[in-house]
Amino acid sequence: MQGAKNLTQGPITRQLFNLALPIMGTSFIQMAYSLTDMAWVGRLGSEAVAAIGAVGILTWMTNSISLLNKVGSEVSVGQSVGAQDNESAQRYASHNLTIALILSVVWAVLLFSLAHPVIALYKLEAPIAGKAVEYLRIVATAFPFVFLSAAFTGIHNGAGMSKIPFYISGAGLLLNMVLDPLFIFVFDWGTAGAAWATWTAQAIVCLCFVYQLKVKNRLFGGFAFFTRLKGLYTKRIIQLGLPVALLNSFFAVINLLMGRTASTYGGHIGLMTLTAGGQLEAIAWNTSQGFSTALSAFVAQNYAARRNERVISAYHTTLKMTIFFGFLCTLLFVFWGSEIFSLIVPEREAYEAGGIFLRIDGYSMMFMMLEITMQGLFYGTGRTVPPAIISITFNTIRIPLAIGLAALGFGIEGVWWAVSISSILKGITSFVWFRFLRKKILIC
Repeated sequence: MQGAKNLTQGPITRQLFNLALPIMGTSFIQMAYSLTDMAWVGRLGSEAVAAIGAVGILTWMTNSISLLNKVGSEVSVGQSVGAQDNESAQRYASHNLTIALILSVVWAVLLFSLAHPVIALYKLEAPIAGKAVEYLRIVATAFPFVFLSAAFTGIHNGAGMSKIPFYISGAGLLLNMVLDPLFIFVFDWGTAGAAWATWTAQAIVCLCFVYQLKVKNRLFGGFAFFTRLKGLYTKRIIQLGLPVALLNSFFAVINLLMGRTASTYGGHIGLMTLTAGGQLEAIAWNTSQGFSTALSAFVAQNYAARRNERVISAYHTTLKMTIFFGFLCTLLFVFWGSEIFSLIVPEREAYEAGGIFLRIDGYSMMFMMLEITMQGLFYGTGRTVPPAIISITFNTIRIPLAIGLAALGFGIEGVWWAVSISSILKGITSFVWFRFLRKKILIC
């Protein structure tokens, strides 16, 4: 199949690493946009970090919705490649891009119009809320770039070409890192400058994907970016991507409510700790997500080709790597949490509060890695519902658990323990669920 890589033959570990490392880099780069903004805005003070942190949860929700077409592309295109069906790969690619554009425009208009009432949920002081609304409205106009780039990334991952999204996203991050201090401090645009830097970088990334597929490498022999939607392909994409998008979007909603809870018990320092700490946790999440996505793409092709022995071997290899990485994250967060947090916000009160969050959250790292690995295995076999059920169930528990622990005298630390405990439960449940279904899913 033109431009695609066949993952049904060859050394498993090497193929997983070749897929995973660029995807890890791409995931880290996408997360680093917000982290870079926070790092520079952190020099303006904890209130400014709280403002963009409030919007950060909403951009997280945006990225979660865009997963409908990222995962939809990875699995539908990957399985088409595994089945040597070039026409289906073309049609799925076109349909994913079309759906991504429609969703992005609707979502952008919604958040732009409702910026004030949405930010009001956090109960922030008026000056902080005003900055958050301005930031949100700027980044909302870039959502079409975000959604289309996610779909472009999924198409390349499904075709086994994960290095291309890495290079393109890396270029976008470098541009964002250059523009942030320029717009924030030199042009004196403050938090709005961080938003415009991100907007510009995301637009350039999307244009690079267009150039890559239209000029440099006409993947699958070329395909139309936008097409009239047909029920067969649209239904399959929604079946694959919607559970993933829903569970991640629901996760973002839970974090929005957790942000309100943190603000209630800890003021803007509590909200800042949750959002900035979440960005640091996202380093671990997105890095391991690279292995999960690689596993998903690898499993999609081999599952379609009925190479189940390769599926099981890849799963065991990935699990060993992610658990080891989780152990390293636990050591860093538990013993050096404050030092790590101070790199983002140098205020003493802020990084001491952040250190407590990272220490408590650090205890759940290996279980979080277990959950992420199992997600990749489920997704590759086309079963996206079990991870959605697990995530929605235990993320929902976070709210009453946080309120209950805080009321029992744990205060703001009760909110952090609710995050850690629910992550531990998600990892254990994901592992048990797959072990129960293994014989039904894979018959080697």
